[in-house]
Amino acid sequence: MLKKLLIAFIILIMGGCANPLPKKIEVNVKNIDGDSLGKVTFEQKADGVKLAGKLEGLPTGVHGMHIHDKGVCKAPDFLSAGEHFNPDEKEHGLLHPKGPHAGDLPNLIVDSAGKVKIDYVAKNITLEEGLNSIYTREGTSLVIHEDADDGMSQPAGDAGERIACGAITKNRKPASDENPNNNEKPLKLKEKK
Repeated sequence: MLKKLLIAFIILIMGGCANPLPKKIEVNVKNIDGDSLGKVTFEQKADGVKLAGKLEGLPTGVHGMHIHDKGVCKAPDFLSAGEHFNPDEKEHGLLHPKGPHAGDLPNLIVDSAGKVKIDYVAKNITLEEGLNSIYTREGTSLVIHEDADDGMSQPAGDAGERIACGAITKNRKPASDENPNNNEKPLKLKEKK
């Protein structure tokens, strides 16, 4: 009996020491030149993750926006961010009857001044542990595309080139050449002759 109580006590103490997952994280979104366009906050809610923020410096018009499956934003093409976040292996598109990808988000409508306000609850993702968590050690990325996402085309909505990216990571410090969100210069060592 005493042994069981001791084990339960140790488990309780160790659980209290674990780092809790955040309810809110902030992501710095940068363009292909490494310029900050603003920040987007991801906040865990009961019905999903709320994305909120203001970006400026984007081209006027409609742009696709998605969560991608790698937490690396390497300019100039951001292909390092991987494919759309799709742990459920569904078809692409908010309008697709066999979709959407968990990382599919509504299009952004950027005004004539290059500004856009983001205020949306993504119901297919979470910051908590689990299959649809976007907050992992490997990370994910918020990616903005040059064109509108048509909501149906496979595999990515015909949204064109990637023009902005913000890495969503935990417990990872990527090298600056991997991630424009990290402003540190890489350490270069001289080779001994």
